[in-house]
Amino acid sequence: MALTSEATTLWFGDLKSGKGTTSLDSSDLAEFPVTWAARTEGEAGKTNPEELLGAAHSACFSMAFSLVLAENGTPPESLQVTAAVTFQPGEGITGSHLLVSAKIPGISEEDFQRLAEDAKVNCPVSQALAGTSITLEASLA
Repeated sequence: MALTSEATTLWFGDLKSGKGTTSLDSSDLAEFPVTWAARTEGEAGKTNPEELLGAAHSACFSMAFSLVLAENGTPPESLQVTAAVTFQPGEGITGSHLLVSAKIPGISEEDFQRLAEDAKVNCPVSQALAGTSITLEASLA
């Protein structure tokens, strides 16, 4: 059964001086202020589409990686995944860099790197971002 998740943004004004809020409708967990300045310059207390996309990518990769690790017989003790999504005005989203630190008892470095790459390629958010560069830097803690 497919699950559809929803978020809504309410925007006021033009691009550069306008502002809005993005709400996580399906979970009703949060509402975030968004602005163009937050997207292009970083603005304290406000988010942007790339940060939200990074949250989705890091969560999705964590799930995909934990799956392939368990299927390998080496379930993770813990995974810390950061997704750094880059936005270039005039070009758009240019990439997502996954930074992974993992505690996985009994895994070789070779298997760890192979499975991390597999998770990167097969994570549904990675697949949705196929038109951008996705890089991976993974280490065992």
